[in-house]
Amino acid sequence: MRFPWLKLAAALAVIWLIAGSVIFFARRAKVTPETVTTYVAAHPIEGKSAGERAKVIEKLARQMNQLSYEDRRGVRMGRGLDGFFRALTPEEQARFLDLTLPTGFKQMMDALNKMTPEKRQQFVTKALDDMKKHEGERPPDDAKFDANARKIMDQGFKSFYSEASAEVKMDVAPLIEQLQKNLQSAGEGRRRHDE
Repeated sequence: MRFPWLKLAAALAVIWLIAGSVIFFARRAKVTPETVTTYVAAHPIEGKSAGERAKVIEKLARQMNQLSYEDRRGVRMGRGLDGFFRALTPEEQARFLDLTLPTGFKQMMDALNKMTPEKRQQFVTKALDDMKKHEGERPPDDAKFDANARKIMDQGFKSFYSEASAEVKMDVAPLIEQLQKNLQSAGEGRRRHDE
């Protein structure tokens, strides 16, 4: 009669060991901003074959798509991917953007839709201030920059118009107008420069 409780205790210990292992590996597998920057640092693409480069790009894109909106924004603002992105060919840059932009913009629209009107107004005010600082600046004379900027804007507008709530669209309208104004003045500046 003493042995049944011993078997029960052993069974519980095994269950707890399995549960603990699952939790440990789940936490370890969770993608964080540090995971992304560590991966980029450990997998430089310079000198790799096209196939190896594609694998690195696709794995990094999967990691970026697993980050929360805030974490993803932190990686972007921290410039953690700038060197990696510049090392890509134009085709690789386009592929990386194709793999990451839809998820990124969907996360941004979800975040805007969930914000309180006050928080959204703060976001719009800060973004407008940032955009006005750069009004009239000419983007680099680089076809690669133009293609990527166009891809980003197209995906952003597509996400905005299809996924933003009516309230968000009204709140963010001044930001869209300022963006169009900046784009127009940049285009005019480029035309004057070319003449």
